[in-house]
Amino acid sequence: MTPERETTRERTPAGATATTRSRTRLDQPRPPRRRLLPEYDPEAFGRLSERIARFLGTGRFIVWMTIVIVAWVLWNIFAPSDVRFDNYPFIFLTLMLSLQASYAAPLILLAQNRQDDRDKVNLEQDRKQNERSIADTEYLTREIAALRIGLGEVATRDWIRSELQDLVKELEERENGHRKHVVFPAERSRGRDVDDR
Repeated sequence: MTPERETTRERTPAGATATTRSRTRLDQPRPPRRRLLPEYDPEAFGRLSERIARFLGTGRFIVWMTIVIVAWVLWNIFAPSDVRFDNYPFIFLTLMLSLQASYAAPLILLAQNRQDDRDKVNLEQDRKQNERSIADTEYLTREIAALRIGLGEVATRDWIRSELQDLVKELEERENGHRKHVVFPAERSRGRDVDDR
């Protein structure tokens, strides 16, 4: 056997077929593929599109666009004929405005999509915050109800005072009643002794 075949046999496990040898391993990352198109950072492009869309939505853009168009038209009407670059039907101006509009529309849509994504995230966070607030409110409501129930069972100062007054009255009544019917212990014991004999 040639040394090349021996190294291939050492690398491939025993019993491997031609189809299993060509499979990629799942425990290893894929090698980077070559791309025909240039790569770009979508976040950076999105931020740029938002900045452009914000500028397109301002009065400053309208003023600058008006100045450029008026200067373009005035130059191509009143300038000497050999330096004019876009004569009366202003076809090149129309082409430039169409090109600007064809780029502006997708940039504005991209900025709106990014804003929609941010709004969705904000709405989801607001929804979660509302759920937490509702849960906290319900918890506090239950705690306040439990405190009210607990306070209903707690003796207040007025209740304790009235209970003590009732006890004092009851004790006074017992003392007054016992004084009338109380027999001294010595007399009681003598009477029993007499009865027992």
